[in-house]
Parts: sequence; structure tokens; C-alpha cells
Amino acid sequence: MRLLRTIQLDVSDTLVFERAATPGEWAVSGSFLFMDDDPARLTGKRRAAFRQGFAGVRSLGFSTLAVVTPAHEHEIEQATQDLAQSLIEQLGAPDLSTALEAARDEIRFCASLCMNGSEPYPEGTVIALTRSHEDGEITEQFRSLSRRQARQAEDDWHSDARAFAIIEVDDTNAIEERIDLVSLVKDPKQ
Repeated sequence: MRLLRTIQLDVSDTLVFERAATPGEWAVSGSFLFMDDDPARLTGKRRAAFRQGFAGVRSLGFSTLAVVTPAHEHEIEQATQDLAQSLIEQLGAPDLSTALEAARDEIRFCASLCMNGSEPYPEGTVIALTRSHEDGEITEQFRSLSRRQARQAEDDWHSDARAFAIIEVDDTNAIEERIDLVSLVKDPKQ
């Protein structure tokens, strides 16, 4: 089986989110963290987490990206236990049985994100999340980037030897999000 682990390619998660996930911790989509929020009223770092954050199972911190990783049965069980404990300690789940049931559902869903139809994504595939609020419901969209695509993009970038490059993306369903990193650094409460 494969699960998602948080990945931090640079320090941006520590600037964009109130609490960044620990790099390398098991991850779930984390939409349950926003069930009591009114997404239309979210601002700053909380809004950024809503729009694009995977949740680490121990920290319940956020990561913009997650990577497909093989998981042994004991690791899956530990991730489930860690998430259940986080649900109790940080979110007030009523008891261990309820928390474990919710954690198992989240871990199963996470495992399904590691599949491309009936085939698993290759190890190292990077997954990105876009979350939105439509018709009173939270919706999630996931995108994948394989190692080969990532390496090709990196090779192209290095061969261009430029600090910035424009990459064309054809996604008519994409939601535009602008984050002012300078303001977030100056005022970390956002």
C-alpha cells in the first residue's frame, strides 16, 4: 500500500501556514480541520491552509505538497494511531474508538489518492491539493507530478539558468490564489 508523506521543498510552508507540517510525516487531505469554519470568511494563513494544505497526522500542521510513499502495515497502523491521538488531543474527539474510526477513514482516503485508476502512482509522485467551497460543500481537487516530470522541469530550469521561468498550465478549473508573502512575514497573525 502507498500513503502520502508531507514534503517541504523550501521554507514557504513555514511562512504561508500558521503551523507547517513536519517534513516527512504521514499526511491526510485534512478537510475535516475546516468543518466548523465559514470558508468565505477565512483570511490570511488560515485561508491559505484551506485552499492548499495537506495535514500532517501528528502535527495537524499543513504542507502544500505530499509525496507518494510505500507504507508497510505497521506504518499504516502507526499513522492511524497518530492521527487518532491528534484528533483526541487537538480536536477533542470524544473517545479513542470514535477517533480511530475517523482516522481509518482518512487514511483509506489518503491511500486512494496514491492510485491512478487501478494502478498505484509511482513512488515519489508529488501530489498537490486545491480545496474550495461550492454550494455549501468543501470540494477537493488533486494533481500529480511524477519524478520524471519533476526531473525534466528541474533540468529545463537549470538549462535556462534563469531565476524565474514562466510555465504554461492549461487548467480552466484552477482557482486563482494570491498570497502576499512579505505581509505574512511582517504580520505572522494573518
